[in-house]
Amino acid sequence: MAEDEREIGVGPMPKPWPDDPRFDPELLANGDQRNVTDQYRYWSVEAIKRDLDSRRNSFHVAIENWVNDNNIGSVVRTANAFLAKEVHFIGRKRWNRRGAMGTELYQNLRHHQDLETFSKWVKEQDIPVVGIDNATGAQPLETSRLPASCVLLFGQEGAGLSVEAQKVCDGVFAIAQFGSTRSINAGAAAAIAMHTWVEQHGL
Repeated sequence: MAEDEREIGVGPMPKPWPDDPRFDPELLANGDQRNVTDQYRYWSVEAIKRDLDSRRNSFHVAIENWVNDNNIGSVVRTANAFLAKEVHFIGRKRWNRRGAMGTELYQNLRHHQDLETFSKWVKEQDIPVVGIDNATGAQPLETSRLPASCVLLFGQEGAGLSVEAQKVCDGVFAIAQFGSTRSINAGAAAAIAMHTWVEQHGL
């Protein structure tokens, strides 16, 4: 069936309802059509987030947000899928949430007004910054070992990491490409980098 013809989620839960504080009475009564895995059906947002917080991975994701980039929502959704510890926005506080499909509700989010503020935070936390960009001199991601605890830093769609952001990085890594395009979509690059971290540390 076509995507828009399939029923999404589950309907109301028949009574008697489970005696479990994780369940949301409104969802039990009306059904749950959210973008969540089956194990979280009928759970409240707060309960889901608490459970995710108890087992998050040790990598962070950071995004430069100087212009209205529609890919940011996709990056947030992927960060949720790979259970990133936190997502950081550098620059503009506002971003297009459409691509996140509600996953921002379950993700720890932090805003830094500029690169200087972000740089100060990572130094205080003693977390290395791993830039993902096909900039000149970048090391191949495929043959590199990422730190177990790190921040994966991504630039804007098209422009990539700014020169200032590259200076904040402890290393910059490029994803191998074989076609004619100069770069891949920022959301796709984020997914590849996060999955690389999971392959090395999360499985």
